Amino acid sequence: MTGRAFLIGGATHKNTSMWAALWACSRGVPLFVVLWIFIFFTLVIYSDRLKWESAEEKLEQLANTVVEQGQSIDNLQMTLMDRANIFNRNAPTIFAITPTFARPVQKAELTRLAQTFLHIPNFYWIVVEDAINKTELVTNFLHESGLIYKHLNDVTPRTFKLGKNDPNWKKPRGVAQRNKALKWLRENYNSSQNAVVYFADDDNTYSLKLFKEMERIKVIGVWPVGLVGGLMVERPICDASTMKVTGFNAVWQPERKFPMDMAGFAINLRVILEKKDAWFSYESKNGYQETEILEQMVTRDQLEPLADCCTKVYVWHTRTEPSHLKEENLLIKKGRKSNVDIEV
Repeated sequence: MTGRAFLIGGATHKNTSMWAALWACSRGVPLFVVLWIFIFFTLVIYSDRLKWESAEEKLEQLANTVVEQGQSIDNLQMTLMDRANIFNRNAPTIFAITPTFARPVQKAELTRLAQTFLHIPNFYWIVVEDAINKTELVTNFLHESGLIYKHLNDVTPRTFKLGKNDPNWKKPRGVAQRNKALKWLRENYNSSQNAVVYFADDDNTYSLKLFKEMERIKVIGVWPVGLVGGLMVERPICDASTMKVTGFNAVWQPERKFPMDMAGFAINLRVILEKKDAWFSYESKNGYQETEILEQMVTRDQLEPLADCCTKVYVWHTRTEPSHLKEENLLIKKGRKSNVDIEV
């Protein structure tokens, strides 16, 4: 529309000039000269119109070709990643691993995360569904997200699934999904890739500042997490003179070697690749997933305190309130739903 509006405006201007020229030339000038001038201006206007229409058609054809060639998405994503690196060549790629499962708030949670992640350069989202097959909801969501991503799935064994009224801490969560992502990274990347791996659960809220901090990680970066462990903030204690972690202010099971939340650390990809036998386990005691995976990979003296010596909070364990769908459940019992043909 912009091109056409310009053309029409340009054509109007040229018409005015053309008639002015014809009027000036008509005095004492042979008729055939006047006609040639008229034909010349007409051809110029027509030629411009053809150029605009041809350009519009070519752009439309190009857009359709890109949309139709869905089989090239993986290559396109890597090309986009390479181009992003042009703007910040020294920044590592940040691989964020997010386990997710079907529930009423799933799309809302993923939307909140995606709209934060869109602002992070060199970002690669690995989303792993707890499902036998990839769902249409998550597939479509990721396709429309605008992010560079890898969509995986792996189902949690029935014996390790939480019951309807079980508290979140009763059984290890996200084990199969995080391991699936680690396996994919180990099979597809090598130590030449400058990258950091972060376990970004979908029930947290992230500041963009956190991902800027991650660019400095050599082995493992650590930082505070807000609203977790029964505290306003749970964090490593940092000695500002040595920039070393000397302890932790966790009150739940403080005897753990690494008493931290999953959102409180990120690991250099090189470590993930070197420690290829390090995996999450269903045998972990309640609340010990973080400390057990870290014990397999790093030592305490390798911890790199970030976020201003662990005094700034850039991530919060907010956890969306479960939806109260009493009326919806009554509708379902009557054979109806409020969201027929509407994805929520």
